Amino acid sequence: MRFRQLVILTLAAVFSVAAVAQTPKDMGYVVVKVKNNGKVDVSDAIQKIIDNNPNRTIYFPDGVYLISKPICTPADPSKSVALELSNFAVIKATEDWSNDEAMIRLGGKDPFNNITTPGSNYYLAGGVIDGSGVAKGVSIDSGRETVIRNTSIKGVSLGIHVKHGANSGSSDADIHSVNIVGNCKPDCIGVLVEGYDNTFTNMRIGGVHVGFLIRSEANSLRNIHPLYYSGNEHYQTSCGFIDERQNNWYDFCYSDEFAVAFQINGGRSLYSNCFAFWYSNRGEKHTLFKSNGKFNSDVMNANIGFSRGNATKENKVLETSEDGGTGTFFNLHVGDVSVITDNSHLKYMR
Repeated sequence: MRFRQLVILTLAAVFSVAAVAQTPKDMGYVVVKVKNNGKVDVSDAIQKIIDNNPNRTIYFPDGVYLISKPICTPADPSKSVALELSNFAVIKATEDWSNDEAMIRLGGKDPFNNITTPGSNYYLAGGVIDGSGVAKGVSIDSGRETVIRNTSIKGVSLGIHVKHGANSGSSDADIHSVNIVGNCKPDCIGVLVEGYDNTFTNMRIGGVHVGFLIRSEANSLRNIHPLYYSGNEHYQTSCGFIDERQNNWYDFCYSDEFAVAFQINGGRSLYSNCFAFWYSNRGEKHTLFKSNGKFNSDVMNANIGFSRGNATKENKVLETSEDGGTGTFFNLHVGDVSVITDNSHLKYMR
């Protein structure tokens, strides 16, 4: 009995100590102490903190941190840092932002290609990145296995840009649980991917003209939901997902109200359990898959919601610029077949 009581008291003491040691300072973080009232430009002050604290987690308490130029983290593992934002910490671009680079450039200085040295696993987590309607949000410029997680990116012209990777084009980034809201302009893109071998999971993207634009291969997208709610003037060129290459994998990806749900360039990618829905008659045409070239992708368990009451003049499952191809539709479900105005997809049904 005494032994049991001793164990309980010991565990209680351990948990009590753990509960107390939860502040960023207790966890060894470098706490940012600059003006965070959203009125003073703190770009240089934040950059100095990053440069002076290699291999540390930089913590931003709640507040608004105004910046007029990009903040760069090092890709060199001996100098790298992690950026941890409190839930209501906002890094905000000035309204006269004129820089073409993103507000936060992960690996934006001291480029490196290394995943074996401690310090290579740097990240951006939490908080809000506010582009003030003009700036680009976050870019991954160099390094490998960079992580962006649990972050909201708002009012941006481009949400996330994964640049050409450090390892022969491979960036190996892991981006998950990120919400993006664009500036609703016709050149606005949610995510632009140029590096190879990345994973994107659990993302919601709104206020953009193109949800995802992929210019590389070997990327995995799962549970990605871009939603179109911008104006009608340029609607017909809007697209949920554009795949300019091939060998990418899409699972549970939902294109919501874009004129074209998935656009491909003749390459072969795999789409499983994907969904597209149109609840308005905006535009002249709604298309599930548009292929610039032959249709060579494999589409399994796709679900399409063409609304009878809001159907446009043209409603297509597939539109190609060139006949033929080895693509397939397997187990395709269309909510209302009667509104489909073209049956070109039937030759690819399996």
